[in-house]
Amino acid sequence: MRYVIVGAGRVGLRTARALRESGHEVVLVDRSHERAERARTDGFDVIEGDGSVEETLRDAGLETADALGGLTGDLNTNFAACLIADHHDCRTVMRIDEDYREEIYRKYADEVDEIVYPERLGAIAAKNALLGGSVRAIADVAHDVQLVELTITDASPVRGYSISELELPANTRLLAFGKADEPLTVPTDDVSLERGDRLVVVAEFDVLGDVRNIVVGETGRAALGGA
Repeated sequence: MRYVIVGAGRVGLRTARALRESGHEVVLVDRSHERAERARTDGFDVIEGDGSVEETLRDAGLETADALGGLTGDLNTNFAACLIADHHDCRTVMRIDEDYREEIYRKYADEVDEIVYPERLGAIAAKNALLGGSVRAIADVAHDVQLVELTITDASPVRGYSISELELPANTRLLAFGKADEPLTVPTDDVSLERGDRLVVVAEFDVLGDVRNIVVGETGRAALGGA
């Protein structure tokens, strides 16, 4: 497959490398001569120019691309590139920084196929390493909502309880359940929670600590329904 990446900085170049390693063709677009030369030294085809201009994207072969990633540090450039790509029936992925207002997020989210937060992805990896094996952050669903996977341990307060007895905080939803070494599936009320079982939960950031305490912490049965 063929991809156009707008932005040959840290995020764009690493993404291009990952795509190339998977056997895909990548063209980078960047207005900086220094970044363009660095990408060329790395073996990439590079178009020097403004990625928010249609003519520049045409020079990069947008009309035959399968997808475009607007991955610069400039939100306006990323958004303009994605809008142009959308007119050419390309899948669009746009980088956005963490410090944005909710109304801006919703506006952009409606206009592109997917939004990515490189800084948060790195933070999720670091968080998972710090938390250890019982809690794993999967993705940020929105700026204040996260998808997490929690694993039942020997010390879990909910071990031995059924899903119907599990009472999670408000603004939290159980999406999937998997027995140890089995695929995730839709949870049923009568299934028993045992060591190694996994729960996938979507929750607002301000209640994630409570969710962790209920499922893998030591809060006791008072935090559970049916206690």
